[in-house]
Amino acid sequence: MIAVAAAAAFLATFNETFLNVAFTPIMQDFGVDVSTVQWLTTGYLLVAAVFVPVANVLYHRFPTRPLFVAVVAIMVLGSVVGAMAPTFGLLLLARLLQAIGTGLLTPIGMNITLAVSPREKLGLNMGIMAAMTTLGPSLAIVLSGAILTVAPWTTLMWVFGALTCAVLLAGAVILRNVAELGRPVIDVLSLLLVSVGLGCVLYGMTVAFSRSALSAGISGLVGLIAMSLFVIRQRRIENPLLDLRPFSSAPFVLGVLMTMLGLVFVFAMNVVIPLFLQGALDLPPLGASLTLAPGILLTVGMGPIAGRLFDRHGGHWSIPLGFLVMAVFVTLVGVAAGHSSIWIFGLLYVPAALATALVVGPSQTFALANLDRETSPHGVTVVSTSFQIAGCVGTSLATGIFGAMVAANAGAGRSEGDSLLAGFHGAVALVVATSFLGILLAFLAYRLVRSRHAAEGVQGPAHTVQSIMQSDVYALSSNQNVLEALQTFAERGISGAPVLNADGTLAGFLSDGDILRYLSATHATATSIYSYAIGAEDDLEQAMSDMADLNVMRLATHDTVTLDARASIEDAVAALSVRCAAQEGSGGQREGFPPRRYREPVRDQPSGHRHVPAFP
Repeated sequence: MIAVAAAAAFLATFNETFLNVAFTPIMQDFGVDVSTVQWLTTGYLLVAAVFVPVANVLYHRFPTRPLFVAVVAIMVLGSVVGAMAPTFGLLLLARLLQAIGTGLLTPIGMNITLAVSPREKLGLNMGIMAAMTTLGPSLAIVLSGAILTVAPWTTLMWVFGALTCAVLLAGAVILRNVAELGRPVIDVLSLLLVSVGLGCVLYGMTVAFSRSALSAGISGLVGLIAMSLFVIRQRRIENPLLDLRPFSSAPFVLGVLMTMLGLVFVFAMNVVIPLFLQGALDLPPLGASLTLAPGILLTVGMGPIAGRLFDRHGGHWSIPLGFLVMAVFVTLVGVAAGHSSIWIFGLLYVPAALATALVVGPSQTFALANLDRETSPHGVTVVSTSFQIAGCVGTSLATGIFGAMVAANAGAGRSEGDSLLAGFHGAVALVVATSFLGILLAFLAYRLVRSRHAAEGVQGPAHTVQSIMQSDVYALSSNQNVLEALQTFAERGISGAPVLNADGTLAGFLSDGDILRYLSATHATATSIYSYAIGAEDDLEQAMSDMADLNVMRLATHDTVTLDARASIEDAVAALSVRCAAQEGSGGQREGFPPRRYREPVRDQPSGHRHVPAFP
């Protein structure tokens, strides 16, 4: 399922830049200028950003597999329409259809990853997702350049359509429902406000360097007003389009900002480097694209490695290190741009590209790890929206600075090569500045986390139960029946869960072993698989009926032992050892059932902390 989610994330971001290299033949075929053809990218990013918040509502309203298939089908439809489009307007409409799929698919894929990833592998799996989202827009430039050397631009649409069909089939076969479904509704006014807000803000950034500053300022102001009204409405309505609770976590906000700064680097360099190499060094589109290829391919392998580093050590040193490497080596790339050796240019860019893996994946993992299970899906929506915004901001600012400095230097009488070099240096200065800002945010984020831990009196991470326990556990209600509990175990992929009273206090613990012991003692079908050979189907139906009438507290452990989350690991080991010894000494029998073993829940103290048990 994570592989399908990663493939979906790759496709969603891959298509953002897949058509960029084909702008020249598209302009020739449809007779449009640069300012018009740019809407194939700008419009795509705007629509994708608008539909990201809608994904969270759909994710909790429809089963995961049919929703995934329907969203990918929209992208397939857009690809077919675009490949056969007789006019530019129809081609733009096809791109907007694809953008709807992108806006919905990215958060759905991230939610799937969060739902099925164990806590100890969350960094690794989010690193894979980050690698795919970073690989997508970068690899698209290389592949589209290669395809355009042997085929017309319409082939790009057919190729993307084939890739989406493959992901659609994989999702239809592999995915299962992982979301907690309800009946959330889409607030139409909220959708309109966020559409106008994001659209105007991003449009203002897009035209800031190409048109009058007044138009950009007015557009940005209207966008900010609309976004302010959107925020006010979300706080007042019962079913908000976007739950704003994640923004109450300062580490989450800082993690999102760090993720965006890393993505600004990716999008800015992916568009400016080909422009500079084609204009200043007369490289063909494919040659300019291949200059990016080594760093792109190595970044894919670096993503999971960065995720493992985050799982083991956190990101308190890897994230600022990544930003520092980005700043240093992109500066060296800027220096190398003044020389004719393309090999030195390409080699120096490799470490800068690799460093993005230390930033993007760990930063978004850091952000989401500071949210609880309830607010995580809304955090995913925010992160996914930030991807599109970062792409538009990075592309717009980099190309805007590049173009403005090229024009200024050309107007001052400098040669074309020198003007292009000055423009490239301006774009390099932009990403260096954002990298140093990322270092500052990283130190601030981890300082906040350490301060919070100190305020809560948490011991060092190497000494407490809290550092190794599973904190986001599922729980059963004391009024549920055993059959419902068994269904929960199967759906969640767990082997046991705490049982809570109506007021949230711990009532006991139920495991699948408790249920199997009951079945083996009362029903022949649970004794051996060979029971089916002697016609035990009726007994199986009776077992299901009995479990539907049996309260979970009938089988659950009542006398559980709890530990404080801030207790030392040594205390937990001692408690488990004493408990197991006591159970073995007493036989652990209850009402004729075979001996049982207990798992010890860990509870926070009742001083404002959560009362949901967790298990080492």
